[in-house]
Amino acid sequence: MSIMRIQHWQDAGSLLVGVWLVLSSFVLGLSGAAVWITIALGLGVMLFAVEAFVIPSYLEEWGEMLLGLALVLAPWSIGYEPVSAAVSSVLSGLLVILLAAWELITDRDFSTWWHDHWPHRAG
Repeated sequence: MSIMRIQHWQDAGSLLVGVWLVLSSFVLGLSGAAVWITIALGLGVMLFAVEAFVIPSYLEEWGEMLLGLALVLAPWSIGYEPVSAAVSSVLSGLLVILLAAWELITDRDFSTWWHDHWPHRAG
């Protein structure tokens, strides 16, 4: 029996986005702080994705969404050159947020938790 198993395909997608972010620092010719910020955020996305394989829960999705938001905001707060690096960061961030939100919406454990803690009253 393997310790790691993929419970949601979105985690594998997030892992690939994280790998791209680390590689994109070199492929797109980033320089200065943008290199290290992109690598750190990419490693963070990868860490949360691998954590989802080892200890499946819905909590890592919230962390991924925060990292996705940081990726979306990074080009304006740090100043990415070239433009392709900014586009990559924003699109990667939006993809990470989308995958994490999609997983939360479709996760049975999170859905059960949500309905237990936030009861909906009928009529």
